[in-house]
Amino acid sequence: MSQALDAEPGSELFASYEADFRLAYAEITQKIDQIPELAAEPRKASVRAAERAIDEADEIVGQMTIELQNISSGSRAKLNARLRGYRSDLDKVKRELRRTSEQADRTELFGSRAAQAPGGISADDISHDQRQQLLSGTDRLEASSQRLRDSQRLANETENVGAGILTDLRGQREQIVNSRNVLMQADTHVDKSIRTLRGMARRYVAK
Repeated sequence: MSQALDAEPGSELFASYEADFRLAYAEITQKIDQIPELAAEPRKASVRAAERAIDEADEIVGQMTIELQNISSGSRAKLNARLRGYRSDLDKVKRELRRTSEQADRTELFGSRAAQAPGGISADDISHDQRQQLLSGTDRLEASSQRLRDSQRLANETENVGAGILTDLRGQREQIVNSRNVLMQADTHVDKSIRTLRGMARRYVAK
């Protein structure tokens, strides 16, 4: 996994997001490591927990992407490289979760049924049950994959919304700066007018 970023000016919030990401990443890898050792229901619970942690990590990456826009350009290049590393780490554990879950399902499906064959279950019954369980497992895997795709889409939408908000804020800031400049120019003209009127008044009194 990518190493933590050393604290530097302007990146305190980004560093906080990094710490949150590392916690979520550690939970994901822990759950994935447990999957092959668990029976059906506990394994499903571990897969769901890993998926929730992946969703959380996806959201954190989205927050880091938004925060990156608020950091000075001098620090942004280093932070952006590190952010790409986190995205790569997250993609790897997504693939690892899918692979490990599929492998565990296959092991349970074929291993346990084959072990029962000598006990009187016919080969046709085993084959039928295996097909049914395989189809059911495929449906569950597809549902899990869809949730992952939905999470990625939500993260992308969040990133786009955040970028739009930042653009609006920059536009408003420019308007405020322009208005202040106009007011400063108006104050200068007023000062000149006052000085001119005072000069005219002194000359009038002096006559």
